[in-house]
Amino acid sequence: MNDYLKDEMKSVALSMFRKNFFGIFHGSISAKVEKNQFIINKKDAIFDNLQNEDFIKLYSKRDYRWNEASLDAHIHLNIYKNISEAKYIAYTMPPFVTAYSLTHDKIKPLDYFGSKFIKEIEVYDTKQFDDWYERAEIEIYNYMKKNKTNIMIIKGYGIYMYDRDMQQIAKTIALLENSCKILHYM
Repeated sequence: MNDYLKDEMKSVALSMFRKNFFGIFHGSISAKVEKNQFIINKKDAIFDNLQNEDFIKLYSKRDYRWNEASLDAHIHLNIYKNISEAKYIAYTMPPFVTAYSLTHDKIKPLDYFGSKFIKEIEVYDTKQFDDWYERAEIEIYNYMKKNKTNIMIIKGYGIYMYDRDMQQIAKTIALLENSCKILHYM
């Protein structure tokens, strides 16, 4: 099962890297294995060439393995602990969504496919980045639970999304990116 999950994450990560949703060392992708276990990329993983050894299995109890894991591991853990529907999580920074979020409070696609599948998404303003990583692990899952959403667009930071299907995460992020690209050029 773990190898299957890693293969799926490698495939989707490569596709998202090619679309510029992940940077060389920027972003995170994970899969829930059991109630208190998940697999996530390591902090030095290169997203266009992920190998099995670029992933690490973490338990909810933090131990020495957390030192090798993505800096986003604590955020993923809190989503898994607090939102039972979450099977996969990705943090991406697609350039058009991120740029559009800097100057808009909402993303309301005007193109056919964007408007068909995404009505409107609020942009979350962190107010300040100085202490964002200390607040993020709580604010992200709280926002998702409170707003009953599996996606959070964070102003100037990127997208956190969970789903039961890794392919669906990639499709939704691609749809949002294309819609924001169209909105940008209008």
